[in-house]
Amino acid sequence: MAVDVVVPAVGESVQEGMVYKWHKATGDYVEMDDVIVELETDKATVEIVAEVSGVITQKTNEGDTVKVGDVLASIDTDAKGAAKAPAAEKKEEPAPQAASAPQAQPQDNRTSSMASHLSPSVNRMVNENKLDPSSIEASGPGGRVTKGDVISHMDQGKKGLAVAAAAPEKKADVQSAVPSGERKVWREPMSMLRRRIAERLLEAQQTNAILTTFNEVDMSAVMAMRKQYKESFKEIHGVGLGFMSFFVKAAIEGLKNFPLVNGYIDGNDVVKHNYCDVGVAISTDRGLMVPVIRDAQNLSFNGIEQSIVDYATKARAGKIAIDDLTGGTFTITNGGVFGSLVSTPIINPPQSAILGMHKIQERVMVENGQMVIKPMMYLALSYDHRIVDGKEAVSFLVKVKDCIEDPSRLLLGV
Repeated sequence: MAVDVVVPAVGESVQEGMVYKWHKATGDYVEMDDVIVELETDKATVEIVAEVSGVITQKTNEGDTVKVGDVLASIDTDAKGAAKAPAAEKKEEPAPQAASAPQAQPQDNRTSSMASHLSPSVNRMVNENKLDPSSIEASGPGGRVTKGDVISHMDQGKKGLAVAAAAPEKKADVQSAVPSGERKVWREPMSMLRRRIAERLLEAQQTNAILTTFNEVDMSAVMAMRKQYKESFKEIHGVGLGFMSFFVKAAIEGLKNFPLVNGYIDGNDVVKHNYCDVGVAISTDRGLMVPVIRDAQNLSFNGIEQSIVDYATKARAGKIAIDDLTGGTFTITNGGVFGSLVSTPIINPPQSAILGMHKIQERVMVENGQMVIKPMMYLALSYDHRIVDGKEAVSFLVKVKDCIEDPSRLLLGV
């Protein structure tokens, strides 16, 4: 019996995804609960597991866009016995022959083999334009030919014909004019996550009255406290003491004092929260993800640090869940880890504000009439001016600055 593997409903707002990576190939035997394929949606990567045991046949290729309910593969449960014992049919080794020059594979066979690995849409383009798939340079996952590869191949062919037609008598001159370094142009489809990031950034710019206010903070006190306690902190709690937990705590104090920064606009209403679900931006090789620390106002320093470590590990392993990325009320991003000195972060809709941290840099400051060198960081708060006035935004940022420069405030709540 053949059992279809279909695209599941992974979230209320998720209707389609992209086949990111196959873990099992056609003909492989899979056990129940084996991971067979990864789907990338606009929010997260989802692992699809086998619900039965048997031999799998792929129905889609990596890079294909699929919708909820589409068939990804089928599993033949009746093929279990034959698939489990391939070693029983051991073939005799052919007798060794004298060494000879390897025979070239027939062109027709090679072309047929290439065509069998093309997705339906790419195969259609190849057939319509009467192309040889083996001559197309592949850039897709697993060495697959993509639509972009076909288009690029056709463009290169057109350029060659145009050059030849322009000067048919001077073939040698044309060839000598070709630069020795190969210049390539190729295109590839955006990942579902990157598409969603692009949509949300554009949405934020178009629907919010975004303004950014800046301040600078002296990191001396936090750095001294971290240096003094980081070893014992890790020994007791099993997690490192970073700067982010201080800023999450400081931001929470600011949100308590200025609740509109923790709210958002819904139509003609202003939505407020008596809790702080703080999103922390994490960079991965698939794009920026913002997992949410729930009820951060109730967490200790080690609770915040552990949440950040857990989310970062899941995000970079592609294990982040859609629920982990939804429902935040405020976001913090740290461009300083990449060397950014100052920036204007973009709001994460539907939130009304985002705090940007930056690189810590020693600068000459004036203190009590004397020039001293201090480790300074620029802070940026981008906010929706429709709901947050400048006074509240500046006051929020000053509150964060005060808490960082005097961390005892975080313990006393003042």
